[in-house]
Amino acid sequence: MDQQINDLIGKEIENNEVCLFMKGTPDAPQCGFSMAISNMLKILEVNFKGVNVLENEKLRQGIKNYSDWPTIPQLYIKKEFVGGCDIVKEMYENGELIKFLEEKKINYKKKQ
Repeated sequence: MDQQINDLIGKEIENNEVCLFMKGTPDAPQCGFSMAISNMLKILEVNFKGVNVLENEKLRQGIKNYSDWPTIPQLYIKKEFVGGCDIVKEMYENGELIKFLEEKKINYKKKQ
């Protein structure tokens, strides 16, 4: 494991309450799964940092090693790994994501 990449990942997770490791950026996602999580967070108006793993192959592999999770995107909230697209989508749809945001004291906008 590349220590520099590990440190970079740790710093992003440490410094951003909500951190999404994704393909592309929140404004220009490069895959449907990254776009899906990004859109869910935008709908809830959650302030989040998108980290583009496509900019760095070591980062792309490094985040998979870091979380021991094989796919991207990966969502972290208050340093806790939440999951990938399927998990976050399910949490969003059944209300668990909002409960989790409330528990972690993350600001969001309630759906109308």
